Amino acid sequence: MKERGKVLVAMSGGVDSSVAAALLMQQGYDVVGCFMRLGSPGEYLEGLIPDDGPCGVSCTPAVERDRADDRLTLLHRGCCSLEDATDARAVAGRLGIPFYVCNFKRDFGRVVDYFVREYNDGRTPNPCIRCNDWLKFGRLFEYADSIGAAFIASGHYARVMTAEGGGPALFRGVDPGKDQSYVLFGLARERLRRLLLPIGSFAKPDVRAMARALGLPVSDKPDSQEICFVPDDDYAGLIDRVRPGAIRAGEILDLDGAPIGTHAGHQHFTIGQRRRIGVALGHPLFVVARDPVANTVTVGPREATRAGAVTAGEANWLVPAPPSWRRCTAQYRAHGSEVPARVRADAEGVMEVAFDEPVEAVAPGQAIVCYEGDRVLGGGWIREVRSATGAVRT
Repeated sequence: MKERGKVLVAMSGGVDSSVAAALLMQQGYDVVGCFMRLGSPGEYLEGLIPDDGPCGVSCTPAVERDRADDRLTLLHRGCCSLEDATDARAVAGRLGIPFYVCNFKRDFGRVVDYFVREYNDGRTPNPCIRCNDWLKFGRLFEYADSIGAAFIASGHYARVMTAEGGGPALFRGVDPGKDQSYVLFGLARERLRRLLLPIGSFAKPDVRAMARALGLPVSDKPDSQEICFVPDDDYAGLIDRVRPGAIRAGEILDLDGAPIGTHAGHQHFTIGQRRRIGVALGHPLFVVARDPVANTVTVGPREATRAGAVTAGEANWLVPAPPSWRRCTAQYRAHGSEVPARVRADAEGVMEVAFDEPVEAVAPGQAIVCYEGDRVLGGGWIREVRSATGAVRT
């Protein structure tokens, strides 16, 4: 068990992080709550970014209301709206813990830029993982250091436990339907010692029951489902606002490269997509590839989406990187199933994953995370996808 001390809890205003803060209090930690203000699409695009504070992050007590709040209108479907900030503040008040608001708007612009750039380059991004890596478990650690907090905690459904041989390791949460270990693969291994994930050992219904027993005002609050800066799910609309002119009409091709239709912009499509392709040939068609340079979308039968292996860059290992093939299971979508595979790594931060059986709809830009049982071994960002026939997609 970790030595008790000060812990900074990332409070999103949801039930999970609220219960996490309450559990840590019960365990004897000195808990400080923190809400990360990330902004909204309108804020980001209009450049309404307050000055940073002396620690590089604008960190103000909740009692000092930021007047910018009065100028913003956010849709509450994500995880960083003004309603969420109010909920987090109410929970902190109920628990009687200090509460701060950290302004990460400028940093969050990096996440939005990444999202737009990846789509324009024909890849499928995961901004939630980047936000975890760069902000929640990146910049937030800097703020924790500035206030003397020994630990950081969040409401993620994952577990940090001592592995065989000693040392901390990251494991799946016990609730398979809520497990979030996939989006935490990018954590620096040395930071696992300072990370607390109090609800990873509980199922979601149990967490809600605890919130009700504690009288927390968010006990029945719905879970966030959408990307917080795209609350209307209109990815292409956001891209068009951020990069006007990037979305252009182009051709839809068959597997032989012959034009069979037109599209309104390759950014409207993802690998494996079947609906809303706009071409009818009398049999199901699936998106097989996007070419951002030629501005084309290639479609074909389901089997054409199958992949036998991938190469991923920016590999992050929570165990020593395996130089030769190691058995594992691999997950390549946040809510996807794990599949049997093998993985190996090189000295340049590149990993290769070979699936035991071909899998469908693997897209460049996605993260692929490898497991041994419930333990996270490591992961990376997919650069190349090799089809079951050996063809390469980038």
